Amino acid sequence: MSRQPRAEFPAPFLVTRTEQLDEACQRLRREAFVTIDTEFMRERTYWPQLCVVQLAGAAEVVVVDAEAPGIDLAPLGALLADPAVLKVFHAARQDIEIFVLKFGDVPRPLFDTQVAAMVAGFGDQVGYDALVAALAGGHIDKAHRFSDWSARPLSPAQIAYAAADVTWLRQVYQRLGERLERDGRMDWVAEEMAELADPGTYRPDPEAMWERLRSRTSNRRLLGLLRAIAAWREREAQRINIPRQRLLKDEALLEIAAIAPDTAEQLARARGVTRGFADGRTGASLLAAIAAAKALPESALPPAPATRDGGRPSPALVSLLKVLLAAKCEEHHVAARLVASSEDIDRLAAGDVPDVPALHGWRRVVFGEDALALQQGRVALGVAGRKVKLIPAG
Repeated sequence: MSRQPRAEFPAPFLVTRTEQLDEACQRLRREAFVTIDTEFMRERTYWPQLCVVQLAGAAEVVVVDAEAPGIDLAPLGALLADPAVLKVFHAARQDIEIFVLKFGDVPRPLFDTQVAAMVAGFGDQVGYDALVAALAGGHIDKAHRFSDWSARPLSPAQIAYAAADVTWLRQVYQRLGERLERDGRMDWVAEEMAELADPGTYRPDPEAMWERLRSRTSNRRLLGLLRAIAAWREREAQRINIPRQRLLKDEALLEIAAIAPDTAEQLARARGVTRGFADGRTGASLLAAIAAAKALPESALPPAPATRDGGRPSPALVSLLKVLLAAKCEEHHVAARLVASSEDIDRLAAGDVPDVPALHGWRRVVFGEDALALQQGRVALGVAGRKVKLIPAG
């Protein structure tokens, strides 16, 4: 994400020594806010390999070589933990995950301009380049997006690219802040920051990884096997530091659970499992996890997926709720994805008053109350001019 920095901004300062980092962080801790970005590699590893950290204050930009020999990043950790300095990111989740792994906690307080932009009406997951153009009049040069950030030495072009990320971000944050203050939506953004500020967001539970596979079975014994196999893959991928999909693909997990192998020969029959994998120590470890799952009592197995009374929600009602969501988000200039998920809509259409995010906080004001009124037949949808509107029923 290369950005051309503002002409009046000073040249970036490359930090390669601990004492340089300490001095820079001491200066930055006197700022009201600091913009932050990272460059990392993750294509061949489970854990992200932090390569570069970019920091910008009001009058300086620092590019930290996180892989410089002997450098200690502790001063950066102290800056990230300083409650007096707001830490500003764009699309912060991966950056924050790195810092949680490195320092044990989320940078506090924090602000994510991608989330704020959705609250401010810039659409779903708006790109940084679009925000820079819209709010700062900047141009995006993407030439170094796929640079090898682990290679040393860093080139002048890489350093300039990295620095520009955080210089443009200062303007984006300030313009967004003005807009959100004017519209009275800073409280909305604060609600969204709460999830980002939870360290648990960045520490996946191996025992819950099976839920991402969305198996369609209601067989609890099979679900127990799938839970054990997915948890084993997560821990093993972490241990040897390779991407989980490189260890075993999702499709292989589902097939292994269905086969429920007892031997290496049976395991090798699963798609995506080589005989060498099955016969080796890794295969033996997986078979042990499967055997332990087979021995679980019924009470220890995952619950079967809940079935709704009356079966699936009415597709027509789901469609009406989606139209209402689009209309209310158009009215309030907020991204629909941030207000209600497809699962929220399905659960609203299924009846009663489900406990979904769309019925809490600012989302209930924007959409939830009207969604319940539509679901309960108290209002209908109509058209006035070119706008969808609610009409009292009856």
